[in-house]
Amino acid sequence: MEIFSDIDFKSLVFGAAIAAAFVILGSMYNEFIYAFASIGFLYVGYNAPNIKTSVILGAIASTPVMYLALDGIFREIPPTEEGRMIMILAILLVGILVAVIGAWAKRDRVKAKEEYEKKQKIGKNKNKNKNAKEPQNENKGLLNKILKKE
Repeated sequence: MEIFSDIDFKSLVFGAAIAAAFVILGSMYNEFIYAFASIGFLYVGYNAPNIKTSVILGAIASTPVMYLALDGIFREIPPTEEGRMIMILAILLVGILVAVIGAWAKRDRVKAKEEYEKKQKIGKNKNKNKNAKEPQNENKGLLNKILKKE
C-alpha cells in the first residue's frame, strides 16, 4: 500500500465536494458559477505529491461532476449516447487538466522558495540575518520601558 501513502484523501474529498457544490449552485442560480468548480480541481492538484498523481486524483475528483452530468444537471446534454460520452470525456479532461495545473503551480512555488532560501544564504544580507536572530528588543516597546523604570 505504498501507493496510497502520499495521497492526501482529505483534499481529494474536499476538492471533489467543492467542484460538485459549485456545479449544483450553478444549475440552481446562474450558469457563470460553473466556472468556479475548477477551484476544487485546483485544490486537489495543488495537494498532490507530484504531477503524475495529480492526473489520477483529478480524474477521481471529477467523478461527482460526471455523475451530476449524467443525472441531467446540465440541461443542454443531447439525449444520444454519443453526446453523453462527449460530455463525460470533456468533464474528465477538464478535471485532469486543472489538477495538473494545480500540481504544476505547487512545483513552481516550491522551486521558488528553495531558490529564495538559497539566495538568502549566499547574498549580501548574510551577516544581517545573523544579527537579526540575536535578541535586541530589550529597550524596545512601551511595556519594556515601563517595567524597566519600576
